[in-house]
Amino acid sequence: MRKVSEVRRGNPAVTSVDPEVIAFREQFDVGSPLDELVREGARRMLQTAIDAEVAAFVSAHDDRRDDAGRRLVVRNGSLPAREILTGAGPLTVQQARVRDNSPDPNERVTFTPSVLPAYLRRTDAIEELIPWLYLKGISTSDFGEALQALVGEKAKGLSANVVVRLKEQWSDEYEAWNRRDLLDKQYAYVWADGIHAKVRLEDEANQKQCFLVLMGATADGQKELIAVQDGYRESEQSWSELLVDLKQRGLVSAPKIAVGDGALGFWAALRKVFPETIEQRCWVHKTANVLNNMPKSVQPKAKGDLHEIWQAETRKDAERAFDDFLEKYGAKYPKACDCLRKDRRELLAFYAFPAEHWQHLRTTNPIESTFATIRLRHRKTKGSGTRRTSLAMMFKLAQSAANKWRRLSSHEKVTLVLQGRVFNDGILQDAAA
Repeated sequence: MRKVSEVRRGNPAVTSVDPEVIAFREQFDVGSPLDELVREGARRMLQTAIDAEVAAFVSAHDDRRDDAGRRLVVRNGSLPAREILTGAGPLTVQQARVRDNSPDPNERVTFTPSVLPAYLRRTDAIEELIPWLYLKGISTSDFGEALQALVGEKAKGLSANVVVRLKEQWSDEYEAWNRRDLLDKQYAYVWADGIHAKVRLEDEANQKQCFLVLMGATADGQKELIAVQDGYRESEQSWSELLVDLKQRGLVSAPKIAVGDGALGFWAALRKVFPETIEQRCWVHKTANVLNNMPKSVQPKAKGDLHEIWQAETRKDAERAFDDFLEKYGAKYPKACDCLRKDRRELLAFYAFPAEHWQHLRTTNPIESTFATIRLRHRKTKGSGTRRTSLAMMFKLAQSAANKWRRLSSHEKVTLVLQGRVFNDGILQDAAA
């Protein structure tokens, strides 16, 4: 493949692309017959659903008639055609206009479609696609080209200015969410972690931020994002401000157990704000910290021995494996054993909860898996522009990811935990009796 450059007098060099390249790109510029068939099928389905909803609304008010027996709620022409940008491409649909001829304005009804909300121009899938592309490292100026490749030519309307406005909208949504009432909330379990990020356009003192993330499990076993706030590193003061704010907004019931990394200032803050909450250290973080104090040649074997502890069927077996590890490695690797020993009680706290929930309680994976994308974004872009953008970005990421979060296994047992029922080695004591 070759490129030919033509230099014209008085003008910069103009590069002409090889004909093979042009032919290759033309394959993607013209939609295939299959794409057109899918798009037309989707348009017809959407139009049918819209027409059916209008017909159902008119039929529901069939009994409302005037003195001459004529219907008061009737179809009255059509609204202008609208083009909706969907995952199948742009679809042109038209909605019938519905009019209520009741003489009394107070008795008139208004048709509000659920299939096609007013002013909709992009589907929810597209609204989620935009922040995900941004979080994956697509720059603001490249959005038009990226979205055109995914949803077609009409994505040109999603320009850099539109993306900037969307980011402002995300910030407003985050700020409203961060002030929401929590009076009706109760969480059995919470997971805490700190996400470190570089913010390029802040002053030097605030460029290295730590965003504090708290997630929780509700009574029905659903995972929820509770808080995302920025703080100074992972300090006790920053976590205290976050927890006190939650309490002031109505979260008065202490979680039964909290899961997090041992290095967090979160624990000191938790003991002051919710002293009754049990502490559980993350085994993934603890394993990494212990192995960091051992030579690489020993790490595979030591890692297997650590697994013997937290994968034990009972607390008694875990305690035995714990002692075996300390005896086996204590003489040669005292730092590694001290790192493990100091959090012994907190590492085994999960045995007092349902066995079906152990997989959720032994690590901070709910946070780690969700916010892995945010770390990727920061590596690609060398940090977010501003603190406000970073907060909005994390909030939008979690909001999109929440739709795919799975319930806790045996979620019905969360209610038993909230009721204070006793579990021993993962088994409900009343049931075992």
